[in-house]
Amino acid sequence: MRLVVVGADGRMGRMLIRAVAQAEGCTLVAAIERSGSPALGQDAGVLAGLQPLDVPVTDDPLTAFAAADGVLDFTAPAATVAFAELAAQARIVHVVGTTGLSEDDFVKLKAASYHARIVQSGNMSLGINLMAELVRRVAKALGDEFDIEICEMHHRMKVDAPSGTALMLGEAAAEGRDVDLKAVRVSTRDGHTGARRPGDIGFATLRGGSVVGDHSVIFAGAGESLTISHHAADRGLFATGAVKAALWAHPKPPGLYTMADVLGL
Repeated sequence: MRLVVVGADGRMGRMLIRAVAQAEGCTLVAAIERSGSPALGQDAGVLAGLQPLDVPVTDDPLTAFAAADGVLDFTAPAATVAFAELAAQARIVHVVGTTGLSEDDFVKLKAASYHARIVQSGNMSLGINLMAELVRRVAKALGDEFDIEICEMHHRMKVDAPSGTALMLGEAAAEGRDVDLKAVRVSTRDGHTGARRPGDIGFATLRGGSVVGDHSVIFAGAGESLTISHHAADRGLFATGAVKAALWAHPKPPGLYTMADVLGL
């Protein structure tokens, strides 16, 4: 499978280049960066700390997508939407690990998925996607008698909050209770807030240091509580998951998929 990495000079971009280079069944055919990036012209392998791959970094995604089978994208919402349109034109796989996507962004991804095979997830790890399934089942089993709070911590450079993974876990909890997350989501508490409303799903966001990603979902009842947690120690696991998603989606028909589909959940 011929893969393109966009955002090649970012932390995840370099991880993705390494993951593609080390995986069986795929090869890196292009690496894309924004116009004016100091990485332009550099060999993608050298950029990622590997031996040269004879793949120079360019700012021409249109040409790259036309010669590829798929693209791996952990960039920013506006860039991801633009890449989705190009992937649809090229009829290729688009793996989206970008976080901070708005409802309007998802509408545009859905439109692109009529021609592209898009795999979108707030988190590409096996553990987190299994955790989301557990959260869904526990929320359904326990009901409103248990309050749900979601706590996440990431490195100081993360720009969106709550994290895409935390929102994914919140959606799983809401699905388990058969409610709309938007109607019960509480993302901030400050000052005299009054008592907690029954049925709310709360979010707490922490930022600091170099934390890759810690997530906990707390089910707090009368006299007991249950916590489901996940700790990510290596960002490389997200890149490995993205490559797995691309290989899985390659033979599939156009559509909007998630990591739950990839993992058979």
